[in-house]
Amino acid sequence: MKKLLAIVISAMVAGGAAAETRPFNLSLVPDTAVYNRTERIEGLTLSIWGENPQTALAVGIVNGSTGASAGLSLGVLNYAGSYRGVQWGLVNYTEQNLSGWQGGFGFGIAVSALNYTGGDLLGLQTGVVNYAGRLSGLQIGLVNYAATVDDGVQIGLVNIMPQNEWFTGLPDALAPGMILVNWRF
Repeated sequence: MKKLLAIVISAMVAGGAAAETRPFNLSLVPDTAVYNRTERIEGLTLSIWGENPQTALAVGIVNGSTGASAGLSLGVLNYAGSYRGVQWGLVNYTEQNLSGWQGGFGFGIAVSALNYTGGDLLGLQTGVVNYAGRLSGLQIGLVNYAATVDDGVQIGLVNIMPQNEWFTGLPDALAPGMILVNWRF
């Protein structure tokens, strides 16, 4: 009897652990969804407005990825705590770190209106306006801003890297603000 009880308890604990990860979610808004916003989704999310920690393909108008998430987010607005993968939308916002690409379709080319990464950006931003807290990669847009830069290039109409000094670090760094191109290595 004790052995049977141990098996049942083990199965319940294993079942509870498995219940924390879901293969899909459908959502109207975060609190009206198949699964609660705290459930981790590993698979597919379809939503008007969804918000979950996830490793998924998220397709919706507003895609929220909480915690450390990864995948491909396709929407009008994509936001995340930290993200690894592609955010593809009109507005892409990552509060902390992004490793991947922020972009979208606009103006007939692969750009979004606004890309924002508050922490480290390791990758690519293609947008009208791009912002990175710390850039290690490439920004392509009309206005590009990187608060600090490890290794990066900006291509656009206005390119700002405040940590650069005016033409004193050539060829490793260009200037704090430049038209067409700016860099720091």
